[in-house]
Amino acid sequence: MTEFTPTYYGSYTNNTEDPALFETFKPKIAAYRAKLEAGILDKYALPKDALPQDPGSDVARVAEKVLTPDELAIVDTPAHQLVKQIASGRLSAVQVFEAFAKTATVAHQATNCAMELFPDEGLKRAQELDDHYRKTGRTVGPLHGLPISLKEHYEFKGRVTHCATVANIESVSQEWCSLVKILLDAGAVFYVRTTEPQSLMHLCSNNNITGKCCNPHNTRLTPGGSSSGEGAIVAMKGSAIGVGSDIGGSIRAPAAFCGVFGLRPTQKRLTMQHCKSNSLGVGEAVVPVLGPLARHAEDLDLFMKVQIGAKPWETDPSIIPLPWRDVSAPASRDIKVAVICDDGVVKPTPPVLRGLRHAADELKAAGAKVVEWKSFGVEELVTAVNCMYNADGNKGQKAAFAASGEPIFALTKNALSFGKADEPLLALEEHLLVQTREFYRERYLQKMLELDVDYILSPAYSSVAPKLETARYWGYTSLWNILDFPNVVFPTGLKCDPALDAPDTSYKPRNDIEAYEYALYDTADDFANAPISLQLTGKRWFDEELVKAAGVVHHIISA
Repeated sequence: MTEFTPTYYGSYTNNTEDPALFETFKPKIAAYRAKLEAGILDKYALPKDALPQDPGSDVARVAEKVLTPDELAIVDTPAHQLVKQIASGRLSAVQVFEAFAKTATVAHQATNCAMELFPDEGLKRAQELDDHYRKTGRTVGPLHGLPISLKEHYEFKGRVTHCATVANIESVSQEWCSLVKILLDAGAVFYVRTTEPQSLMHLCSNNNITGKCCNPHNTRLTPGGSSSGEGAIVAMKGSAIGVGSDIGGSIRAPAAFCGVFGLRPTQKRLTMQHCKSNSLGVGEAVVPVLGPLARHAEDLDLFMKVQIGAKPWETDPSIIPLPWRDVSAPASRDIKVAVICDDGVVKPTPPVLRGLRHAADELKAAGAKVVEWKSFGVEELVTAVNCMYNADGNKGQKAAFAASGEPIFALTKNALSFGKADEPLLALEEHLLVQTREFYRERYLQKMLELDVDYILSPAYSSVAPKLETARYWGYTSLWNILDFPNVVFPTGLKCDPALDAPDTSYKPRNDIEAYEYALYDTADDFANAPISLQLTGKRWFDEELVKAAGVVHHIISA
């Protein structure tokens, strides 16, 4: 039998850059940026001199400068309540849209979170929905008038969809991403598509089309990735619900870094038809998913009800026909959770450890069962999933980059170096990786049964939001992608405090990856105000129970 020892990193050669060719694309990039700038309408915008300019500024609430008291009340209202108020006639779709359009515009001005702004079309859609309501007395669907933001790489009929790839900057979509069409048919209002990093494989945001997005709580830090703009805009209340995608942490890292809720559902419950990507190497070994970001657990539930209620399996043969179930929120005494304080590869930094201790103490005080989870198999699983990411030997990504000769960022090089990097996986090698996946998938469920727990509480990253363009280790999230256990990230209500979270300078790293990541948290002052978020993991296919439990756990911890 062929010997195969998976490796965390392989040999990547940067041979796609072509400065002369890229120069020919610069006018197209300039035109794209000009169109984005034109989407910042004066009636919604904040004067530029009113934006904080200092590095590390907290801009999360800066949009309040342009909102009326009524508009502020609207953006503060949870999505599941907003749709009821619109359906009852208490609020119009236009009223709701105007509040969110202002907030989204300012969010982009402050963080560079948008790749496309089209508020005039959003306003027109809201007016049409109001006209329908006046004429019929009925809504068009369960999301009637709800402003929703979209990550850019979902096909949007009639609009450019480039997935942060310069060569695709004039590629107009001829059809709808199926998930987006479900939202549209349910009455959602679209007006912003948000930013993502080159390759869609960073826990950060940089690309050659619109540049970097920053964290609204501390602009020195990253909002996460690859659903970068979604984390920022949802945190700033620029949309009622956002839509992200996740194959290694791309919903959960932005949710964690920006202090909002994010759901990575079990695979094949939500349709992924017509999502643009350069990667050819992902499929059945590690399955990407779409999912919501929001400010309330109940809004995750609303999103999933609408999506699965549309019966996506009728048009997407990859979707399992499993309806979304109505389940009750558990009593605090019925919550049974195991806590991961260290995955054995990269130890969490002081603020994250403080958040875990706080969470465990509050859960115990509320009567929940809390036990320790001793990590196992993490390095093997993370190495395996790294190999799965680049199963095609980077062929798809490199072809896309070579078509424009665009510069390759350091975090793209890092991701393209995962696994065997430029060397494709053999079929037998992938089968062996899947065998590893299945072995640990069963072992993890067995361990949950042995400990008599329903959930696992862990960090979503080894630290709070890192500085821009630095994060390389995804193990706290990618572990669950390969195992395909669903997760909800939620804020604890705590933030990084230099007085409480000084770096542990006495700690001796166990490996090179840990030495790099742990050193990123070099001074707590630079990370001040970064949200401390945690990740709750449930059993496969029990997403409904997980979402309800996450809401209860959040309430207990943040009360």
